[in-house]
Amino acid sequence: MADPIPETRILALGADVFDPVEPARFPQHVLRFRNDRAAAQVGLDSLTDAAWIRHFGQFEPLPGSLPQPLALRYHGHQFRTYNPDLGDGRGFLFAQVRDDRGRLMDLGTKGSGTTPYSRFGDGRLTLKGAVREILATEMLEALGVTTSRTFSVIETGEALTRNDEPSPTRSAVLVRLSHSHIRYGSFQRQAFHQNREAMARLVDYCLAHLAPEATGPTPVAALVDHAVKGAARLVAQYMAAGFVHGVLNTDNINITGESFDYGPWRFAPAWNAGFTAAYFDHAGLYAFGRQAEALQWNLFQLGGALRLIAETDELKGPLEAYPQRYRAALSDAVLSRLGVKRLDAERDEALVAAIQTALVATQMDPDRFFFDWRGGVRRGPSPAEHHYSHDAFTDFLALIPDVATSAPSHPYWADDAPCTMLIDEVEALWAPIAERDDWAPLYAKIDAIHRMGEAHREG
Repeated sequence: MADPIPETRILALGADVFDPVEPARFPQHVLRFRNDRAAAQVGLDSLTDAAWIRHFGQFEPLPGSLPQPLALRYHGHQFRTYNPDLGDGRGFLFAQVRDDRGRLMDLGTKGSGTTPYSRFGDGRLTLKGAVREILATEMLEALGVTTSRTFSVIETGEALTRNDEPSPTRSAVLVRLSHSHIRYGSFQRQAFHQNREAMARLVDYCLAHLAPEATGPTPVAALVDHAVKGAARLVAQYMAAGFVHGVLNTDNINITGESFDYGPWRFAPAWNAGFTAAYFDHAGLYAFGRQAEALQWNLFQLGGALRLIAETDELKGPLEAYPQRYRAALSDAVLSRLGVKRLDAERDEALVAAIQTALVATQMDPDRFFFDWRGGVRRGPSPAEHHYSHDAFTDFLALIPDVATSAPSHPYWADDAPCTMLIDEVEALWAPIAERDDWAPLYAKIDAIHRMGEAHREG
């Protein structure tokens, strides 16, 4: 494979954006997961396990990349309450590299120790939290969602106390591969401090290294337009995947429109607008059906921050385009998952509306629906057969023949049931690890997810 191409572009942003930090020293390093598919895309798949642990568990710098980890500074709205006391509290930017598409990529951590922004936290990650992030990212990638990749998980041999898990519980350090860790909250911090120079550097950095294709009448307009496109695409992909992120705060939204940082996520068992992932989301602010609204609200906060160096009129056009772009992105995401032909915007939207109407009325498993109707050709027999005779499917059944392709050929589509990731399955995969350190079911599930991803890519 190609050699890694190390980078240090982030250093040009200076101390307004990050603080150099020291990684935690762990008593143990047991490699539990290494993502060689992702590693191959950045030239790191040839590392031995020992070298892998040195870099991604002990944080020996990658040659030519960052000489020291950087805790990124940012603010954010958390459940729409502004918090100026944020920043990387249990993670840092470890390295930057180029991927096989020439993109600048970040290797960032979770559970790597305390930083100036840890507040009262211990800077650690539970092993269960790391396993959950593996499952989220692998499943989302397979379903075509623009997501960070879980790159590495190393168990670290500490006993942690948590209120939401039986304690003491095992610890881990996770490394994720992302197309940047610059968040909407990164811009909010510069606006809060009225730091025009730092804000301008941040915009220039994003346009040069993260969004070189962005266009607009001014640099800020180009960046906002890029953010709007990315946000619309991302939330549409969430909806098509039946996914609820759970915590769509402005510090959890990447300027590149790439999903990351998976805490209380869930896949919805039915197309239920009120379904939430976070037990503490009492008002349902980030419920399944409110995610598009949440991203639009966040975009307005990004635009508000950028008014530090831009006029309102520069931002108005891109921000007002969000609803239209979301509708188009939703059609693209839903019909891509269904694997059917596109006709025109009006008929595509009508088909998507018919699908949503049917799924809401029947409350059937959306994974089963997309599995049964892949290519627009009805499989049979199916446990969902009774749903398809429901009156709510009338419009869908009238529209689907015009966009049908052919029965998909990958063996996955002949399985008895789709590959899914509901919360009971997540708990069932964790149980053998917790009880007897048995990782075989988890690794088998990852293989099954990869097979599903192959089937979606092949048709």
